[in-house]
Amino acid sequence: MSLLSMLFGEKKKSANVAKERLSLIIARERVDQDGPDFLPQMRDELMQVIAKYVKIDQEDVKFNLQKQGNMEMLEVNIVLPDQK
Repeated sequence: MSLLSMLFGEKKKSANVAKERLSLIIARERVDQDGPDFLPQMRDELMQVIAKYVKIDQEDVKFNLQKQGNMEMLEVNIVLPDQK
């Protein structure tokens, strides 16, 4: 990693961005199909609560439902914007 890329960051290539977005869409559809009936509504309500406090894009919030044996875990990852 060069010094300039460390200072200014690297721009993501459009193919990588498209791939990330597609994987998010697929993951979201899997959660909707495999998850409990209330999960889409819960996701929407969580997005509304987060938006009350922080200005974010929907692409910056990732939901992941994992099943381990008889236990289900909902993981929410939020990329917070830089504070100015």
